[in-house]
Amino acid sequence: MNKKRISITDIAEQLSLSISTVSRALSDHPGISDATKKRVIKLAKAQNYQPNYMAAALRKGRSNLLGIIVPHIDGHFFTMVVKGVEAVASKAGFNVLICQSNEDVAHESTNIDTLLNAQVDGILVSLARTTRDSSHFDKVLKQGIPLVFFDRILEGKQVNAVVLDDREGGYLSTKHLIQQGYRRIAHFAGPQHLNIYKYRRLGYEDALREANLPVEPTYTVINDMTLEDGIEGMKQLLDLPIPPDAVFSASDFSAVGALQLLKSRHIQVPQDIAISGFSNETFTALTEPMITSVDQHCEQMGQSAVELFLQILKEKNNNFSPRRVVLQPDLVVRNSTTRNSQ
Repeated sequence: MNKKRISITDIAEQLSLSISTVSRALSDHPGISDATKKRVIKLAKAQNYQPNYMAAALRKGRSNLLGIIVPHIDGHFFTMVVKGVEAVASKAGFNVLICQSNEDVAHESTNIDTLLNAQVDGILVSLARTTRDSSHFDKVLKQGIPLVFFDRILEGKQVNAVVLDDREGGYLSTKHLIQQGYRRIAHFAGPQHLNIYKYRRLGYEDALREANLPVEPTYTVINDMTLEDGIEGMKQLLDLPIPPDAVFSASDFSAVGALQLLKSRHIQVPQDIAISGFSNETFTALTEPMITSVDQHCEQMGQSAVELFLQILKEKNNNFSPRRVVLQPDLVVRNSTTRNSQ
């Protein structure tokens, strides 16, 4: 049988105090004597009192809860984004509720409903891979709740967002390969309706054109950026009449899949084919050879997303116009691409 949850009212009755006095004692209000605070806290601990955040939210008009929706947390990138979010949010007095969409738009929509029901003060979101219709975000905006996108964002709409300069990241990766002497550079591209993969591909093409190298359609393989996709994509490229001598992958996961396939066929990396990834996942420094990748400053992205949310909250009634924060990528060069140094 469940034990009844003790409330502020119960504590007030047992100590013959007013509800407001108990509430202020629990929040360490300076107007309450130390003796009264000690009595209240002692009983609250003895009775295992837990604050009712929902009720507090209704009273204060704020829950101090911040929701975040990520596609998944089975990798370095989103884990570090969440770490950055929690670091800044906790300093500002907010608790963080984390939801995973599992790359599914229907689940993402359910996440939105869950967070709204929890009375969150704001929502941070990185879109699921399958999100094309953004109508489920309209209910957030209609309620006037601050909404900040990060990494994967709504294209063609004025939204608050924190993004990486993905085009620059794609450009830096491809230019590095060109500088290392590679000329037949292929690209593993993710779903092109997602901003991150579209711009990484554009950066790849920018660098090729700048070097007067052709943008060969058969060298671009569009997939879902999984390890298995990297294996299959590499097989497809090796079956071409003239295979590439380098691959820039828009994801570290497909990059490591390509590396596995090449090693299984005894093709040397980087001497025969170079491999470059994107995101600087932890495992890129553990493979043999280690994989060159683009650092997205994921923890900084999480921090910046919360800072933007706090700005919106502060200027909520001052016609806050949508803002975009753009972070600059860094190329982390490792042995998978450094043929000239061999």
